[in-house]
Amino acid sequence: MTSEGFLEKELAAAMRGLGALWRCPAGSNTDKGMNLAGRKAVEGVLDRLVSILFPGCHGKAPAREGGMGSGLAEELRATACELRGQIRRAFQYQCTIEPCADCDKCGAKAGAAVSDLVAALPEIHAILQRDIVAAYEGDPAARSTMEVVMSYPGVYAVIVHRLAHRLYARGVPLIPRIMSEYAHSRTGIDIHPGARIGAGFFIDHGTGVVIGETTVIGEGVKLYQGVTLGALSFEKDAQGRLVKGIKRHPNVEDGVVIYAGATILGGETTIGAHSEIGGNVWLTHSVPPGSKVYDRQPRPLIRGPEGHWQAWNDMGAGI
Repeated sequence: MTSEGFLEKELAAAMRGLGALWRCPAGSNTDKGMNLAGRKAVEGVLDRLVSILFPGCHGKAPAREGGMGSGLAEELRATACELRGQIRRAFQYQCTIEPCADCDKCGAKAGAAVSDLVAALPEIHAILQRDIVAAYEGDPAARSTMEVVMSYPGVYAVIVHRLAHRLYARGVPLIPRIMSEYAHSRTGIDIHPGARIGAGFFIDHGTGVVIGETTVIGEGVKLYQGVTLGALSFEKDAQGRLVKGIKRHPNVEDGVVIYAGATILGGETTIGAHSEIGGNVWLTHSVPPGSKVYDRQPRPLIRGPEGHWQAWNDMGAGI
């Protein structure tokens, strides 16, 4: 057997098996001519959108001096056209999962979603400016707003979220989630595109933050690393399937600060405005505006030079 032919039998068997998978809706990509955009293609469009919002900060090259407007306009036009095609195919694929009454309008719906996003870019940029200022003013280590834009993972995750959320709000399937998971993979910050987040939002450090789909966050809110805004439980229907589309995640009102490791759960849980939630707090019920919620600080055990262990009180005296 030649070196080129040693896999012929195995290849034929593999292709027969893969062919069966390709005919299955759960594994299809090119079935019925939909040819879904790959994840990398969606990520590429997202990268270009971010670089259009912040030219010279998130692109691969410095912004061109002179003629920037026309260059960005052409880049935006090309990016929008590519995104429209990706969204059209996503709508077509979604019809195989959740049949709809207007399957022939996927192209029109995709065009409307992209037009809405492009028209909203100035508004999105204005909100992001408030997010950037919140990050700069909220972190004494920040030396400039440019440093914040170019290097802070929390700011990048919020930039992506504001783009993905606009598409999610237009009912676009699949694409917003790919965008949010791209930001998740790059920053360790997991924000579902369905979450509604007010302006002036800052995630400091950020790693391990989780914000669920039905979370509602007011303006001027600050989170630290490891915060979870999640679901308390998952309601099931009579067949034991998870019920989708219900309020599962908490509300966080204006001016709230939530410190590292805090976990806040439940769709009926509301953190009142200007409250302060301490590190590692576990909350499954609402608190009124202006609350300060802290976990009891454990007394450390310190081993002295004689080898004896002592518990220390808040004043540093052994007890």
